[in-house]
Amino acid sequence: MKVRRVVTKNGPDGRGVVVSDDPAPRTHDFVTIPAMSQTLVWSSEPSSALDGVDLTAAVDNFVPGAGATRFIVLQIPPDGPADSTIDPRDGVAESLAASPGIAERFEPDGSGMHEMSTIDYVVVIRGVLDLDLGAGQVLSLYPGDVAVQCGARHAWRNHTDEPAVAAFVLVGSGDAEVR
Repeated sequence: MKVRRVVTKNGPDGRGVVVSDDPAPRTHDFVTIPAMSQTLVWSSEPSSALDGVDLTAAVDNFVPGAGATRFIVLQIPPDGPADSTIDPRDGVAESLAASPGIAERFEPDGSGMHEMSTIDYVVVIRGVLDLDLGAGQVLSLYPGDVAVQCGARHAWRNHTDEPAVAAFVLVGSGDAEVR
């Protein structure tokens, strides 16, 4: 999935200028999970200036530390049986490489449940996503709906026949413990 990223800042005369207008630099279309795509659109650290300098390529952990941010666009395929021709170990390896810091937080039972020390703002762009909070608590989110995740244990599910797309802004919290 291609995501166009336009980055702006103020020029020397105080007017807005375009720093870049290109595809986001960190897109991964999964091989082991057909129709799954992830784009890290932007990354900031607490010390980031408003100069339009792109830190995204250097990110080695998709989970931001305190005061840092990550902006990710995900295309999530419909739930369904796993492709029996794909070795599950290959899927784990691909997820660890494509989503460092996040993939390690997924529970080992394959449920997709995870939690992080972040506040996540999630906007559904296309399709329907189910926010599974466990113990049978599932909320369906539609285009335009917003979820604010405050470190809660959860999983994202797509019970439809079409891929869903959502934008995620992760903001590192002040919690010292990273779960």
